Amino acid sequence: MRVLFMGTTDFAAACLDSVIRAGHEVVCVCTQPDRKKNRGMKLIFNPVKDYAINAHIDIIQPTAMKSPETTELIASYKADIFVVVAYGRILPKAIIELPPLGCVNVHASLLPKYRGAAPIQWAVINGEAETGVTTMYLSEGMDEGDMLEKAALSIGEYETFGSVYNRLMPLGAELIVSTLSKIEKGTIIKTPQNHSEANYAPPINKDFCPIDWSNEPRVIANKSRGLDPKPGATSVFNSKTYKLFSPKLTANTSTLNNGSIVSTGKQGIEIACGNGKTLIIQELQAEGGKRMKAADYLRGHTL
Repeated sequence: MRVLFMGTTDFAAACLDSVIRAGHEVVCVCTQPDRKKNRGMKLIFNPVKDYAINAHIDIIQPTAMKSPETTELIASYKADIFVVVAYGRILPKAIIELPPLGCVNVHASLLPKYRGAAPIQWAVINGEAETGVTTMYLSEGMDEGDMLEKAALSIGEYETFGSVYNRLMPLGAELIVSTLSKIEKGTIIKTPQNHSEANYAPPINKDFCPIDWSNEPRVIANKSRGLDPKPGATSVFNSKTYKLFSPKLTANTSTLNNGSIVSTGKQGIEIACGNGKTLIIQELQAEGGKRMKAADYLRGHTL
């Protein structure tokens, strides 16, 4: 099939590679405009653009998705189907309705759960035992379209957002190929979402990162895991802000105030939490510093 691919991230690039390897003709890649990053404000290409350049695929980077010019440009490629993966922009109805075989999206959750921008992070933060990927037809509502296929995987007790993301990436790349094959053969089955079962995964900002030490250790641990590697769960000790990683649950108790350091040692930093329980933080990152084992940091610093 003639595919117009829309995406921006490394997750999207993995799906793009899978679609091409399956033999589909990707006639164009539509990705977000280049942005300046890092201290030198150097213009950085996103992973999808990098891939498309190396694969000699036409690239478009519209800035106004609702403009008639953008719609006409996208329509000029005469694609059979659009594949949308982590594009980061909302598509207007005029674009969604262009391809004769529809717009197919890969979403990193088991819909209708965790609609929105940060489904993997919120699944980990909320202590879910399972997540996955869903392919669906795009509609005007956010992640509300008819579901096509799903693939699930379990989330380990100490897995992080980063590790779950890395395992979902090949799963999504595999699932989109399966879905496209069934669409091409005319055997795909659409399943409407049960909107009453939906919940949402909004973007995570820095205001969410500080840890509330009055919570149960597992709640704090889940938050640390869900924000690892970025943006990182934070806490302040002696007027300095630290990102805290690699939490470890304990059976220990403490009478100290919540957020107080109970002990330090080879395992890390033991901190008092809600209900008189404690949690060990095994890795941290000081402001302006690198991530390291807490025990190593404490050899040359104090909290």
